[in-house]
Amino acid sequence: MNYSLYHFTDSESSIEAVAIRWHEALITRDPAIPFTVALSGGRTPKALYKAFAAKAQKGQFDNVHFFWGDERVVPPENDESNYKLAVAPLFDSLEIPKTQIHRLLTERDEEFAVQQAESEICRFAKLDPSGQPVLDLVFLGMGEDGHVASLFPGDQEAIESKAIYRPVTCPKPPPRRITLGYLSLYAAREVWVLVNGEGKKQALADSLSLAGTTPFARVLQNRKNTEIFTDFLLE
Repeated sequence: MNYSLYHFTDSESSIEAVAIRWHEALITRDPAIPFTVALSGGRTPKALYKAFAAKAQKGQFDNVHFFWGDERVVPPENDESNYKLAVAPLFDSLEIPKTQIHRLLTERDEEFAVQQAESEICRFAKLDPSGQPVLDLVFLGMGEDGHVASLFPGDQEAIESKAIYRPVTCPKPPPRRITLGYLSLYAAREVWVLVNGEGKKQALADSLSLAGTTPFARVLQNRKNTEIFTDFLLE
């Protein structure tokens, strides 16, 4: 198997386990080397940020740089913003310097925002031979249709694209988004996926199948290992 699947009795337990693992990764890294993290959006991350912040200390973030797996094209102060989701529970509570927070500039033209995001991520992450950034840790959620980041079923252009970031129009509101591409997810050192809620059981089962065709299945099939945390058991 090219994934590790961890089951918990409830969402709080799964979030706590991920927060512990994240803190361990933080304190065991080499602070002389940039440590790059891509955050996710959705319902679960806010609880994860709070659980993580309760364990971390303000002086532990030297050379840790934060990016996003995807972002909605809304102003940064908008409640739909994945950046805003992290500000109070994570960045403000731990006093993380703004120079280490590399949000997508969604208040600007999308082409400019993509170019800026790619430039920033390539400044701090090592690049693989194909020019993709090798992020140290990527957090993902998974939707009930098996989408991850803003990579949705039926997006053939996403499958063919070699872009690090690209603008997309997705079937969920708000429709305009910017997302990391598949190749960047394949290249990451660690990808941790939080899949909570019984409504996602079938999509996860489909994604874990060798014949899976969901966006999450595509990520799994092209990585050596992916860590999956759930609050339910697959039958």
